[in-house]
Amino acid sequence: VQLQASGGGLVQAGGSLRLSCVASGSIFGINDMAWYRQAPGKQRELVASITFAGISTYVDSVKDRFTISRDNAGPTVDLQMNSLKPEDTGVYYCHADWLGDGFWGQGTQVTVSS
Repeated sequence: VQLQASGGGLVQAGGSLRLSCVASGSIFGINDMAWYRQAPGKQRELVASITFAGISTYVDSVKDRFTISRDNAGPTVDLQMNSLKPEDTGVYYCHADWLGDGFWGQGTQVTVSS
């Protein structure tokens, strides 16, 4: 499974960005998909995840601001990020669970200026 992420960039606080991630290769068998982020000097954290059936979960700090969605036909997983804050800055990684194994995308930088 290969994951290709896109959509990062520089935005002012209060702005919006949309991240997209497309899976290729052995895509049959992909179950949960997710977005993680890693801020400078911090550990990678789970931001949002979504099951094959479309059930989503979020870390508390992004609830009501971020929305994760997926298209199982791709499969693709998107992360709509609104009302961005400087503390949302980091490298964002998409992740896919394939038959119990985890696969990572290459990461895309999100920088939110104050």
